[in-house]
Amino acid sequence: MRSGVRIGIDVGKARIGVARTDLHGMLATPVETVPRSPEGDRTDLARIVSIAAELDALEFVVGLPLAMSGSETASTQDARGFAERLAAESDIPVRLVDERLTTVSAQSALHRSGRTTKNSRSVIDQVAAVILVQHALDSERSSGRPAGALLIPNPGEGSD
Repeated sequence: MRSGVRIGIDVGKARIGVARTDLHGMLATPVETVPRSPEGDRTDLARIVSIAAELDALEFVVGLPLAMSGSETASTQDARGFAERLAAESDIPVRLVDERLTTVSAQSALHRSGRTTKNSRSVIDQVAAVILVQHALDSERSSGRPAGALLIPNPGEGSD
């Protein structure tokens, strides 16, 4: 198991859930919900890169929302585009990890704790990021290999 903080990213249309792991890769915890910036505005990317710098992150783990069949959707393309912009914005490696059902799992966990979807929207994104990065940790611990696929950014990506 590699040592180092991973930053979990759950990309949504309006909000981005951010979670982190401990240095030893044992436990994931929520960090914050970052508002999604409009196209061309990099405020969301700058905040996430800042969080990663503060925590001396080893890598970003970005959720890839595939359809249950495994095929890509518009949300998959949106998350992949965000991950590519994040990779271009930072020197920290970005891994794409299948996140099917993380938001559903997050909503279910919050409902069990007595919270409604309406009063938990920003928290749901953080919990989904926690579930995503915890799954990546568990996968790496059991297989001995980092979860997901390393994103190799294209030169010039992310610059306008």
